[in-house]
Amino acid sequence: MSTEVHRIAEQIVAREGGYVNDPDDPGGATNFGVTLATMRRLGLDLDHDGDVNVADIRALKRDQAVGIFVDHYFHRPGIDRLPETLWASVFDMHVNAGSNAVKILQRLLCQMGWDVSVDGIIGPQTIRASLAADQDAPDLLADAYGIARRNYYFQIADKRAASRKYVCARNGGKGGWIRRAEEFISPRYHLTESDFQRRVAQWG
Repeated sequence: MSTEVHRIAEQIVAREGGYVNDPDDPGGATNFGVTLATMRRLGLDLDHDGDVNVADIRALKRDQAVGIFVDHYFHRPGIDRLPETLWASVFDMHVNAGSNAVKILQRLLCQMGWDVSVDGIIGPQTIRASLAADQDAPDLLADAYGIARRNYYFQIADKRAASRKYVCARNGGKGGWIRRAEEFISPRYHLTESDFQRRVAQWG
């Protein structure tokens, strides 16, 4: 499992890129996808000046980001206890959106008829339901999660205009969030260009 998880973490770091400080991103400054809040929570004072700030984010190395993700965004929340078919997408979304990644799964399981609390915690209910759902439809659960994730991004953009640039690119095509979600969805379930345009047309 270790090799596969590290491979997924490396891919996440590649998607996230290097240092970014986008004023429209509620997460603030990040490097390789690691936020200042995460650095402070882990006490990562990389420049040893007595506090954790943007300078420490800039000092973060790629391999350190991979280690943070594996330890604190995969193993600690218990993603390793979910079906392996979900690992890549839920792990990637957990880096991107925290416990909302788990809530998306829990809502999906509820829609499928499982009695699961939507609390963002991977507990016995969520583990049992996800394993059973994967056994019932091993070829569909990952796609269903990816589609639910894509819908989550659209819903954020519906409510927050500043986030629409992550859904809809400057050229009017699919933005980074949608392309990222669809990396984990079978091509047959990708939105066509016309479907995408109809979905975002309501924003004007």
